[in-house]
Amino acid sequence: MRLKVGDEVIVTAGSSKGVKGKVLKTFRDKNKVIVEGANIVHKHQKSNGQESGGILDVEAPIDASNVMIYDTKAKKPTRVGMKFDEKTGKKTRVCKKSNTELK
Repeated sequence: MRLKVGDEVIVTAGSSKGVKGKVLKTFRDKNKVIVEGANIVHKHQKSNGQESGGILDVEAPIDASNVMIYDTKAKKPTRVGMKFDEKTGKKTRVCKKSNTELK
């Protein structure tokens, strides 16, 4: 999985198709991500001493294959490639459409 927390992504499949948001959390062992504002589910919360109960709207995990990095330069979803920098000896993530480096 080539997604990291803070990446701007767009959902490409499912009920939240077309939603843009940031990756809030990644689950590498399950190959899932939580995207801000996508795959909203209702959670029934029981009240305790400090907080009141009710029905909360929370984001549920989405499979990583159903999201793509949103390239702000090309204004389209794009695949992610890897590029090896021989000077520093490090690999960096690169957008395939615009060939720009991701942070």
